[in-house]
Amino acid sequence: MRILIAEDEFTSHRILRAVLTKWNYDVVSAHDGSEAWEKLQREDAPKLAVLDWMMPKMDGLEVCYKLRQMEKTIPTYIILLTARDSKKDIVKGFEAGADDYIAKPFDNNELRARINAGRRIVELQASLVEKDKLQGVIEMAGAVNHELNQPMQVISGLSELLLDSLDDNHIKEDLKEIKAQVKSMGEITRKLTRITRYKTKSYLTSKIIDLDSAAE
Repeated sequence: MRILIAEDEFTSHRILRAVLTKWNYDVVSAHDGSEAWEKLQREDAPKLAVLDWMMPKMDGLEVCYKLRQMEKTIPTYIILLTARDSKKDIVKGFEAGADDYIAKPFDNNELRARINAGRRIVELQASLVEKDKLQGVIEMAGAVNHELNQPMQVISGLSELLLDSLDDNHIKEDLKEIKAQVKSMGEITRKLTRITRYKTKSYLTSKIIDLDSAAE
């Protein structure tokens, strides 16, 4: 999992990065609040962030406020890193939009436990989003299958009747091709009914459902 750390103090930043890398996280660094905000707005932004409260240009609380105003399918899970540990400050951090906090100087075991908790929540949210997407795809597939079956049946039946009544071989070949294409469309609709997972593939400049993989 990718995780962003925003810490302007060199030694603390270096320690955080080393520890998280050791725990097999893909670390994205920011050295002030403005840089953190810029990186967390990107489409491929990490879903988990550790933000220092006191930073130049933009503090951790302001980054929290801005992130919570964004519409995201999966919101960024924010752990606020702070030397302020009074109840008043903790409440202020949560009200700004932080999900958790850890006091400086932090204990590695506590940091790991809090990050693991955040990772589980992010993964759960991602799983729920995938289930919602899959449900939408299944419902759409059912509707498409229902709407296509009747006209395909009519085309196939009429083609068969015409094949039996015509003598022109060229037209017969065209009708056979029509029947073959209708058969192919039927196989597509059968795949639609077998969709069991949400799987996409690249198509031109966007993504589409990978029907073969989704229906395996």
